[in-house]
Amino acid sequence: MIFKTKMYWSFAQAVLLAGASQLAIARDIIIPKPPQVAAKAYILIDAQTGHVLIEEQADSQLPPASLTKIMTSYIVSEEVARGDLSEQDKVYITDDAWRRGGTSSGGSTMFLKPRTEVEVIDLLRGVIIQSGNDASIALAQHIAGSEGAFADVMNQTATLLGMQNTHFKNATGWPAEGHLTTARDLALLAQATIYDHPDHYGLYAEQSFTYNGIKQDNRNSLLFRDSSVDGLKTGHTEAAGYCLVATADKEGMRLISVVLGTRSKEARAVESQKLLSYGFRYYSTHTAIKGQQPLLDERIWQGLNKQVSLGVIDDITLTIPRGASDKLEMVTTVDDTIKAPVAVGQPLGTLAITYDGETLYQGSLVALYDVEQSGFFARLWDSLMLFINGLLS
Repeated sequence: MIFKTKMYWSFAQAVLLAGASQLAIARDIIIPKPPQVAAKAYILIDAQTGHVLIEEQADSQLPPASLTKIMTSYIVSEEVARGDLSEQDKVYITDDAWRRGGTSSGGSTMFLKPRTEVEVIDLLRGVIIQSGNDASIALAQHIAGSEGAFADVMNQTATLLGMQNTHFKNATGWPAEGHLTTARDLALLAQATIYDHPDHYGLYAEQSFTYNGIKQDNRNSLLFRDSSVDGLKTGHTEAAGYCLVATADKEGMRLISVVLGTRSKEARAVESQKLLSYGFRYYSTHTAIKGQQPLLDERIWQGLNKQVSLGVIDDITLTIPRGASDKLEMVTTVDDTIKAPVAVGQPLGTLAITYDGETLYQGSLVALYDVEQSGFFARLWDSLMLFINGLLS
């Protein structure tokens, strides 16, 4: 990484930087145009940073079909995390859940038996792996009393997650007027599913689940083709077309792809694989700066210490082209006069990280530790020095 600050560079440093610049030119990074994707809408993001690599019609509202069940599962996981629900709790399967989501409904089903009790964890597998409408309705009724009330919880949760263009009418994704979402919103939901509930996220990678003597394979065919893929969910209705939210982890980078409205089961897998392959081939997730590590040591006046270390509290992680880590530029500015007392985390300057003229990060440089004021006479002396420096400058 190239550092730029307010300090003056020596001639030797200038020569080194010039040499580094020539080397960078010799190793220009080539990134081709994104692939053409046959879908009504799609997006590819870096799961860790949220950086969008590719998007097309990502904010167009479309029916999500069974991708809805990612939200249904997320809410169940939230209930378990809060302690309001246990994985071993028994859920009563109502006649309504069986009638609208069971064998005779014509939709995907877990093959639950009406008027039986089933553990939450089994129903969660039924929702995620088998895309069971019956399991989704049963969980919704158990948690909120009715599927309609559960839809209200879904919409409130969507708002909290920043899903600005989403509205749910049911827990299954069964076609309903106004039941819509977007590729971008689904990427946000997938991101929350992965990082908020890692204990349950592993269910999305399970390739099959057997219940009531019936084994069903996970409908996400990428799980069987690509070992880096470990989720998430498929969807299909006539109105929605064939949809897939997929995620994969490779060499420390996790990507999330969303494709909506493809023409077939095979197409949704192929188009998703195009996005994932492009992202992994040409980009990487890079920790540019470690948190808590000093970037600069600056003079502090009227303090028990003569210097204070500046840096960032948390790691700064960026999505960058592969091979570009040595071409990042870090530009820092520091307050002209820093006086004690200073508290850890107090902003004392700014930090910008750029690549090829584009600002990838901009934020504050902060104190990495507290600095207390010095005694009266020491402060008085520093005040005099500051006054003299002001006259001379």
